[in-house]
Amino acid sequence: MAFALRKHDSEFESQPIADINVTPLVDVMLVLLIVFMVAAPLMTAGIPVDLPKTQAKQLNDQQPPIVVSVDANGVYFVDKKETVGTDGLLTVLRENSENNKDRRIHVRADKAVAYGKVAEAMGVINAAGYVKVALVSEGIANGSGARAASAAQ
Repeated sequence: MAFALRKHDSEFESQPIADINVTPLVDVMLVLLIVFMVAAPLMTAGIPVDLPKTQAKQLNDQQPPIVVSVDANGVYFVDKKETVGTDGLLTVLRENSENNKDRRIHVRADKAVAYGKVAEAMGVINAAGYVKVALVSEGIANGSGARAASAAQ
């Protein structure tokens, strides 16, 4: 705390306080940091699937990928829209990609789903002319963050 002291009874020298108290600023910034650290994992969107763990590296792309999900019951979703069979999968996929065959497609599948359902989805996507298809999995080391392993390019 800064204050002026008297030199003599008749003299009182008061100077303005030139210090800035940064403690409230630091407190607010730490609270905001904690809020964003808690809120960031909640902002991820998608169908809840239990992804298998792999050691593949993460892919970087300019456009956001179209996400095709297969849940534990074998139902297909394209960017959270439920589809009916493989015909519905292709219809919604064409709508979302605007028929751009170079658009990256990430396939997310629950690890409880039979391999045949995943292979069927990837086969239908590839047969439709989409060549940038990748499987999404979780990293082994930290268990967080999804990784996309390229399947066909």
